[in-house]
Amino acid sequence: MALPAIAPYAMPGVAGLPENRVDWTVDPARAVLLVHDLQNHFLSAFEADASPVTELLANTARLTKQARSRGIPVVYSAQPGGQSPEQRGLQQDFWGPGLPADPHAEAIAAAVAPQDGDTVLTKWKYSAFVRSDLAALMELQGRDQLVITGVYAHIGVIATACDAWMRDIQAFVVADAVADFGEDEHRSALRWAAGRCAVVITTDALFQGD
Repeated sequence: MALPAIAPYAMPGVAGLPENRVDWTVDPARAVLLVHDLQNHFLSAFEADASPVTELLANTARLTKQARSRGIPVVYSAQPGGQSPEQRGLQQDFWGPGLPADPHAEAIAAAVAPQDGDTVLTKWKYSAFVRSDLAALMELQGRDQLVITGVYAHIGVIATACDAWMRDIQAFVVADAVADFGEDEHRSALRWAAGRCAVVITTDALFQGD
């Protein structure tokens, strides 16, 4: 039930990305950028200094910088360490006890760490909306678009994107700023998102023309 050791794989680029069913575009006045679960615990499953984690962190860092410069709120989800079985719920059955009660494991990776003015939400379930203030934060700020980066693409990323869709929030999954257990899971997650609930886009294309 522990996290798998993730072998290096090539981060998807523009070629071979799935065709989107909708033509939404990001509007800085409507968008929120979500950095999903980029904690040291989850990143430790990857081989450091190899694809896809190098591109994951570099592209997420680019997007947080661009978002802040455009007045787009940057929100982080982070799971707490040392959860009780009651707090874990059914995640305990699938993934075991989760993060240890260790400050380094719980911390968001230094390369993409929150800055003053950013928001960090406690994450409890696959979707970042569940038992968090994400929906209320977006409603309060009049935002109805969610740009998603982070890990893992086929679990929390698409669960959050689908949850956004069910709340009439347009979701954008950044193909080269998410990562997964392997290339097959990564590309499968992108196909499902593009076909069911989100726009799949690259880091380079996200803010073109705004």
